[in-house]
Amino acid sequence: MQTQQKQVAIVTGASRGAGRGIALALAKKGMIVYVTGRSTTMGSAIGWDGSILPGTVYDTAEQIKQAGGLAIPVVCDHSDDAQTAALFAQVEKEQGRLDILVNNAAFMHNQLIEQKPFWEKEVQAYKILDVGLRSAYIASWHAAQIMVKQGSGLIMFSSSFGASCYMHGPAYGAQKAGVDKLAHDMAIDFSGTGVRTVSIWMGPLLTERSAIAGDVSKEQYEQFMASAESPEFIGEIIYAIAHDPKGDELSGHRLISAEIAQRYQITDRDGLQPPSYRKLLGSPPQPNPAKIY
Repeated sequence: MQTQQKQVAIVTGASRGAGRGIALALAKKGMIVYVTGRSTTMGSAIGWDGSILPGTVYDTAEQIKQAGGLAIPVVCDHSDDAQTAALFAQVEKEQGRLDILVNNAAFMHNQLIEQKPFWEKEVQAYKILDVGLRSAYIASWHAAQIMVKQGSGLIMFSSSFGASCYMHGPAYGAQKAGVDKLAHDMAIDFSGTGVRTVSIWMGPLLTERSAIAGDVSKEQYEQFMASAESPEFIGEIIYAIAHDPKGDELSGHRLISAEIAQRYQITDRDGLQPPSYRKLLGSPPQPNPAKIY
């Protein structure tokens, strides 16, 4: 009997936070997960309060291994196109396929959550448009080379309600709106190929950074964090969309994580059903069917 080949995922920005949790969830489903990031030693990432954040790509891979999964850590700076190209070449050479790409890597400026106008923050905040938007386009381009040939695949973009409402300033909002548009327009190009794209508007997440944000800006974040989503919850959703026989109908859409989870009867830790913030923060637009070439 022929053994079915394991499916393969790439999760960018998986040293910690959302990426780490998503990678763990996909590995628990039996996928081979390539985890990418720049962090190889502690101290390379700093929290909002100046503290050192834990996590490296090797730590994530080890956590997955301890949970019984298979992860391959790849040190990759997604601002470097050559490193990104080498990552996808490695995956294609070693596995011959790619089933899920999670575009999660993003530059998080240390003043992101400060309540200041953008011109009073360092100009380097713009870098989320480099690692976060541009990098997602480059990674998706490489993923398409593999997925279109095999006739299947899912490209996911990490987004948020900041694509619509004011959240953390204009650079952050532009990045989220930008990846939404990548998902929308790429879905049109992928039509008929078997490849899907989605942009997921995640609610507040339980991560190392958000825990610090809850301490730094308690009044602002306390209510949100009480019902925050775990990154593993997002990973479960991504896997479900990728394996949904009717998932093509979601391609190109901006999806609210708490709402799409109900389609697949996915709950979070301890059976929690996270709330949707649609009424409070706004609704994703529906795909626009107009096409101009």
